[in-house]
Amino acid sequence: MNKILIIAKREYRAAIKTKGFLISLIVLPILMGGGLVVFTLLKDKVDVSDKKIAVLDYYGQFGGYLAETAVQWNKNNLFNDKGERVSPSYFFEMIQPDTIDPDKQKLLLSDRVRNKEIHAFLQIGGNVIHPRPDEDQSRIFYFAENSAIDNVRGWLSNIINNKIREIRLQELGVAQDKINDLFYWVNTESMGLLNADSKTGMVINARKSNEMETIFVPYILLLLMFMMLMMSAVPLLTAVMEEKSERIAEVLLGSVTPWQFMMGKVAGSLAVSLTTSTIYIAGGIITTVKMGMGDLIPYGVLPWFFIYLMLNIVMIGSVMAALGASCNDSKDAQAIQFPAILPVILPLFFMMPVIMDPLGNLATGLSLFPLWTPMIMLLRQSTSVTIPVWQPVAGLIGVILFTVFSVWAGSRIFRSTIILHGKRPKIGSLIRFIVKG
Repeated sequence: MNKILIIAKREYRAAIKTKGFLISLIVLPILMGGGLVVFTLLKDKVDVSDKKIAVLDYYGQFGGYLAETAVQWNKNNLFNDKGERVSPSYFFEMIQPDTIDPDKQKLLLSDRVRNKEIHAFLQIGGNVIHPRPDEDQSRIFYFAENSAIDNVRGWLSNIINNKIREIRLQELGVAQDKINDLFYWVNTESMGLLNADSKTGMVINARKSNEMETIFVPYILLLLMFMMLMMSAVPLLTAVMEEKSERIAEVLLGSVTPWQFMMGKVAGSLAVSLTTSTIYIAGGIITTVKMGMGDLIPYGVLPWFFIYLMLNIVMIGSVMAALGASCNDSKDAQAIQFPAILPVILPLFFMMPVIMDPLGNLATGLSLFPLWTPMIMLLRQSTSVTIPVWQPVAGLIGVILFTVFSVWAGSRIFRSTIILHGKRPKIGSLIRFIVKG
């Protein structure tokens, strides 16, 4: 054990004293979470430049309504209480539809959009009040360079559909003074669950939640786990390969056993990941509290994070060290590295389905698969949904057993290949080394 700690101490010091470690400590969180932070900061920022829209109204009664709506909007909705511009102003240009050659007319309008003379043009079918299936005249088309994510399209859709409903209700004889009540929309607000104070027994009111909060915490914890694997466990493959190819391993094996050598490397990587993750989490907690959002911190999940992290580093690190020992040069390492890290990357593809349905069969099944339990179970536990107690316990037992197996199998491969030169790593050979040692 003392020799393992000596090797681990050497690996730890060598890692944290490098400039690369300090740079990655700062840069990686920016790269991994920067997009989410920027999105949060800019989510309320909108394009406030004037929008001129040409309208082809085949129905014939929407032109005046759109112009009047634009006047009222430009008068009342452009600025907030602080006098800051928060919305674009809208201007409509009514164009008589060309019934002889409509495609040519729309081509000319498209050219005007490209030349920035207008922002977009709108086509309102003649049968939108009483639509018929699969008929262009029963539809509304919005033509723009970026129409799929253009906020103007959503704004137009709302006001036009309100007018369509109004016309339909008037045809049915509904009084004008009742129409506004019919159109008044009451949102269903998302709330958490009520709790009781453990000391006083008083009821604690539910807190309003939103999509960003629901996604943010699981997103950060999963990416932090992934970062630790990529920074600490995965590099063991190339590190061991380099020490083997440079004959350093042969010198070390004169005083330590292969198992001690491998576990020392893994323990050093584990120490680096624990140091880094502790710094990140402590910084995240301080920042979140300073921002007045301390109630978002999942204190009950953090112990699970460190337990899963330690097991995951040991499990993946043992495999990577063993694969590194089987490689002779950088070409071998490059050939085997992607297949080796693919299982580590795959849980990221299931992140959103698991967050959306943490209790579903997919999320439950993936979280009980030992190789993915540390990441997927952590993701489930960090959501606001209560996970049955038996599932984390069962997952933890499975991970422990699988980690023991990974260390055992990895040590047998490591022992058989660390001083073996000239043979490229193959799946059949690796299995044979595990079986026969």
